[in-house]
Amino acid sequence: MVEKISVSVMCGDYKKLGEQLEKINDFTDEYHFDFMDGHYVPNITLNFDMIKSLREVASKPINVHLMVTNPEDYIERLINLGVDSISFHLDTIRNQAFRVINEVKDNDIKAGIVLNPAEREVSLQYLFDVIDRVTVMTVDPGFAGQKFIPQMLSKIKNLKSIREENNYNYEIEVDGSVNQGTIDQLIAAGVDIYILGNSGFFSLGANLDEAIENTKKYICFK
Repeated sequence: MVEKISVSVMCGDYKKLGEQLEKINDFTDEYHFDFMDGHYVPNITLNFDMIKSLREVASKPINVHLMVTNPEDYIERLINLGVDSISFHLDTIRNQAFRVINEVKDNDIKAGIVLNPAEREVSLQYLFDVIDRVTVMTVDPGFAGQKFIPQMLSKIKNLKSIREENNYNYEIEVDGSVNQGTIDQLIAAGVDIYILGNSGFFSLGANLDEAIENTKKYICFK
């Protein structure tokens, strides 16, 4: 698998997101859009209108991470917006996982499953061969700036082993506290997609150009 960077739009400056994305285009491999409904998690963040307006300036693929109670209500509009992939929390689609995943993939959009820290990788046993990515939350969902949960490294390693042993094709993504202090451990564990937020990207410079250059210094594959 080719290692990739995914910049979290939620952590950008909302006053000038369009300008920021134009600068980030050459650096990132995709964009990570967090949707929070204020119910599944207590915060409310990005929305359909933001994707619609930013789609014009974002030249890289868009992944939408649905931290919402009823993700099936979002699928049709996200399909119409032309997003590239949608990731669902397992506990929000558990009783209809195959129907939801098939609806997404039937529209040529990639489908992913997000595992919260307390959820085990074995819970995806019957989904591994139909999903395109597994996102490992290395913090509890819903809040930026949390401490990295080191126990998640073994989950990442297990997901990599399961993939290799069974010739599955899913990518392994990590979400939460990806920065200079955790990157070496994550690379060693076998992560494919690294979501960068405030601590690992936006806060690393007085301006965005400086943040990009400083991020490249600690991420060896960029």
